[in-house]
Amino acid sequence: MTESAPKAFLRPGKVFLLVLAGVLVYLAALVIWVPAGWLWHKAAPHVSLPSQVDIRQVSGTVWSGAAGIVVAGFPVRASWELDWPSLTSLQLPVSLNIATARSAVNGDLILGWPGNLNLDATGRVMVAEFEDLIRQSGGAMIEGEVLIDRVQLSLEDNRVTSASGYGRWDGGAVSWPMGNQTGQATFPPMEAELDTTNGGLALVVREQGADGPAADANILWDGMMELRVYKRMVDLADQPWSDSASPGDVIFRVRQPLLPGGL
Repeated sequence: MTESAPKAFLRPGKVFLLVLAGVLVYLAALVIWVPAGWLWHKAAPHVSLPSQVDIRQVSGTVWSGAAGIVVAGFPVRASWELDWPSLTSLQLPVSLNIATARSAVNGDLILGWPGNLNLDATGRVMVAEFEDLIRQSGGAMIEGEVLIDRVQLSLEDNRVTSASGYGRWDGGAVSWPMGNQTGQATFPPMEAELDTTNGGLALVVREQGADGPAADANILWDGMMELRVYKRMVDLADQPWSDSASPGDVIFRVRQPLLPGGL
């Protein structure tokens, strides 16, 4: 009877698998434990941000961290938490929270390779927080909060391919600049819908349940905003206007940068 020669415990195939497993464990630990602040310090010189955006106070880890961000002089805190990636679809789920002192937006973000992104978010915005920015842009101030029931955004190859959303406001006092004076009125509940256009994003504001818009805005990819106000808005504000104008007539139109100090 012959005995078979003993096989080596560390065969080449087994060595390769052990090395591969070790590399994967090391990379996973690196992603989980590497400090987000250290990584941002290394990456910041190579990242181009808009002039109105400044990232500060990055803390935590790449897996779960937070950052202080200043947008047009306004402080915002962003926090994130990664989920396990999908190797088959090359996607990375991320839970995202963007908050100020009194407002917050929470969303589920899916990052795909090579440059795809899908966002599904909800939130609430306390308008009084942004009074200075609204006044600088000549906009109208509303009381209370705006509820964001749904915002969905998709990017492919770093360009927006689709966007949709719905927000609502319960109504109340509204004030707006009128030369050296301030106009005031009480508005009914309003709603806003977000959609995509060929040149950017379109936002339509109307009375809840009404057919025609009271105002709409096109936010263009170059950072400019085109705003139109309809006669319906004057009627909602109970302000005098020519009887010859119909509710669907545009009575005011302006084009300006979306953020003060922009293009």
